[in-house]
Amino acid sequence: MEKVNILYKPDVEEFLFHLVFILFKEDYFSYLENAELYKDNIVDFVEHNIKNFPSKKTPITLTNFGSNYIFYNSNSRTTWYIFFEQKG
Repeated sequence: MEKVNILYKPDVEEFLFHLVFILFKEDYFSYLENAELYKDNIVDFVEHNIKNFPSKKTPITLTNFGSNYIFYNSNSRTTWYIFFEQKG
């Protein structure tokens, strides 16, 4: 299996770091550990599926986020869109 090297922009890393505290502070999760697990599930999805999950071309109005995207359904009411650039 070919190894995929995933690089996160600094602002994405900062967003994920703050996401845990925002979710906890806004009472989406009762325990900080659960908010951390939620964030980890998003990152795990990206790490394990970005190569195999069928990506789509980003609409022109959103290409400043990346030229491709995939989506992750964290639950029945929440969908995360992951924008990225693919090289090589």
